[in-house]
This record gives sequence, structure tokens and C-alpha cells, in this order.
Amino acid sequence: MLAAFTFNTTESLPIGLLEPVSASLRVPVSAVGLLVTGYGVTVAVASLPLAHALRAVPRRHVLTGVLAALVVSSLVAAQATSYGVLLLARLLTALAQALFWAVTGPVAVGLFAPGARGRVLGALSVAGSLALVLGVPAGTWLGRHAGWPVPVALVAALGFVSLVTTAALLPTARPDDEPAAYGTGPDTRRFKAVVAAGFLSATGAFAGYTYLTAFLGDVSGFSADTVSALFAAFGAACLAGVGATAALLDRFPYPALAAAVAVQAVGMLGLYAAGGRPVAAVVFLVLTGGALGPVFMTAQNAMLHCAPGRTDIALAANSGAYNAGIAAGAALGGLILSLAGVRGAFLAGGLLTGGACAVLLGERLSRARVRGPRGSSGTP
Repeated sequence: MLAAFTFNTTESLPIGLLEPVSASLRVPVSAVGLLVTGYGVTVAVASLPLAHALRAVPRRHVLTGVLAALVVSSLVAAQATSYGVLLLARLLTALAQALFWAVTGPVAVGLFAPGARGRVLGALSVAGSLALVLGVPAGTWLGRHAGWPVPVALVAALGFVSLVTTAALLPTARPDDEPAAYGTGPDTRRFKAVVAAGFLSATGAFAGYTYLTAFLGDVSGFSADTVSALFAAFGAACLAGVGATAALLDRFPYPALAAAVAVQAVGMLGLYAAGGRPVAAVVFLVLTGGALGPVFMTAQNAMLHCAPGRTDIALAANSGAYNAGIAAGAALGGLILSLAGVRGAFLAGGLLTGGACAVLLGERLSRARVRGPRGSSGTP
């Protein structure tokens, strides 16, 4: 949980430190923004190849290695005096995170009985969501008052604690012998549907979320101070949604995913249709935030069930697709912003998320047709 919190804080920390880093390194703010974009693209591209290349290495050694990379890259970043060094350090951290999310889920849930695996994955997701609610705001405040290298170095300290704990306590086993190395109900068709739905929902979410500040100010008419408070409410809703959904994962792994995607679609389309009314904007904003975290968590949990092969490979594919969706969504939203305004970005995001709902529904209907009516000779 501490490692998940640390990695997610590291990923988004530059968002709150754009101006201090820009002034310190004498580069444009847009260049600092690329530290986030490049990070996400690296995770998207590297997740599956890295997981495949290290599939035979014991998970304890892999996790120790990625946490060591996090510590070293964070220390290098904290001492960087040029943009190039900082960018290289960030890309090293991104490579570590790409592998971390592929292996940490199976390792964590494998330590517990199968009936508790959803709650374990939920705990990891809660810790990851806390990065947006606590880690990034605290790092932003500390960076603005003590200099941006301070929170970056603090990330290295947190990573070191996780590294020592993992190296000392995690059991060592061959990857194929891990309790959660393979899906409980391998299903290639469902696996493809979940990956596609994750990509579409991520693209839809970040087509709008990337420009949420502009929407709340220009469309909903909120002041700058109120927008800051609404961002905090969005993060709190995300955390609450993850916590509530985690309690249902073990009983309803696939319906939980469909429900999270549907709520996200309702929230985004509601913002498009009624975002000009402040009360309605807050309601639909909370719905969107409450679904954003659960969508990724429930998709990851579904991988533990339907993975057609090793779960770490399946999780890497899902994480790569989701991060590709984040990058695609931000780019798509920017394009629509210049053509149809910020409301258009939320309309496109809602429609794409609706497409994710259609993919999941289509897979379920197809499965029902294959089974046939009760009592028929249809293949179960």
C-alpha cells in the first residue's frame, strides 16, 4: 500500500509543481507538463514488454528491483540541475511503475485466501487513490514552501521504506508457483472486452478531466477558490468510490466493473448537459469522481479472474491500455477544445465511456447467446 501510494504520488507530483520547476530549471511550463505526459506514455508502452521479459524472475526480486529504481531515480531527480537529467530520471521511474502494477496485484492477493482477494486489491487501490487526495496536495504545498526537490526526495524515503520491507518479508517463489499466478476462470473473449472497455473509459475520462478547471470556471461559473475546493471534493469522491466498490469486488467482480463504467458515463454526460447549473455540476462531478478510481480497480480485479494466461501479463496489458487511454484522452480533449469548446470535450468523453459500456454489454449478451436458454443443448 505504501509503495502504491508512493508511485502514484510520484507520477502526478509535477502537476502541482509546474511553476517552481519551470522557474528553477529555466524551461517553459509546457516542458514541465511533458514530465507527466512522457511518464504516462512510457508506462503505456513498456508495461507489457517488461512484464513478458521478466516473467521468469521471482516476484520478490522484481518488486525489490522496481522499488530500488524508484529510490535511485527520485534521488537523481531531486538533485537535477537540468531539464534533461530530470526527464531521464522520470522516465526511469515510469519504467519501474510499469512493472510495479503488473506484478504487485498478483503478489498481494496471493498472500490471502481467494475469497478476500477483491478486498486486498481494493486496499491497494485506496492507497493509490490517496496519492491524489493527500500525496500530491501535500507535495505541492511542501514544494512551494521548501523547494520542489524536497517532496521529490521525500518520495525516495518512502520508497526506501517499501524496499526494505519487501526485501525482508516477502516470500520468494517461482512466478508460476505463486497462488495468484493464473486467472481463476480464463476467458480470452472476456479479457479482450475488459481491456477494450478500460481503454475507452480512460480515453473518455481524461478527454474531460484534463480540462476540468476550464469547464468548472467557464461553463459552471465557479470562482478559482471554489474550483480548488471542487477538485478536493473530486478526489474525496474518488477515494470513497474505491472504498465502497472494494467491499463488493469478491462477490460481484464483473458487475462492479460495468457499474463503475456506467456511473462514469452518466457523470460526464450529465456535466455536458447540465454543467451550466452549479448544483447539477457538483452532483455530476461527484459521480464522475466516484467512478474514476473504481473503473481501473475493477478492471484489474477482472484480470485476476479472466486472464487467459499469467495474471501479471494480463495486468500489464490492462495497465498499458489504460495509460494509453489517458494519453489519447488528453490529446483528444485538447483537439476538441479548440474546435467545439470544453463542453464538447465532456460530450466526447461521455460518449466514449458509453462505448465502453456497450463493449461490456455486448460481451455479456454474446455469452448469454452461447449458453442458450435453460434446458437447451447450448454449450455452457
